[in-house]
Amino acid sequence: MKKISVLGSTGSIGTQTLDVIAMHPDSFEVDGLAAGTNTTLLLEQVRRFNPRRVSVATKELADEIRSSLPSGIELYSGNEGLVEVAAGGDAEMVVTAVMGSVGLQSTLAAIEAGKHIGLANKETLVTAGHLVT
Repeated sequence: MKKISVLGSTGSIGTQTLDVIAMHPDSFEVDGLAAGTNTTLLLEQVRRFNPRRVSVATKELADEIRSSLPSGIELYSGNEGLVEVAAGGDAEMVVTAVMGSVGLQSTLAAIEAGKHIGLANKETLVTAGHLVT
């Protein structure tokens, strides 16, 4: 079973990634989810996929959803949260689907941690392609 973390889980590519994972429950397990501000959809995803780690855009959003999370889920926020979901868990693959250069640090951290990257963000390659490749 391949463990996957999805950065940008509530966006178009993130939701499509989770749809594929849901179609193959014997092949994939979600280790981490990182979202921006769409906490309603994120909480639905958490209930469906039961990740070990979750991150949102800000500490304030993390405080808002903390009581809605099942026990045992690690909650993070901000850029540090993206890095933690990308590099800190047991995921073998990290799908990076966050907008702009926001995902650069977390993508580099995942690479340094030995994760395979599913990059769905051209800005990461434009700004630091020489480091990513």
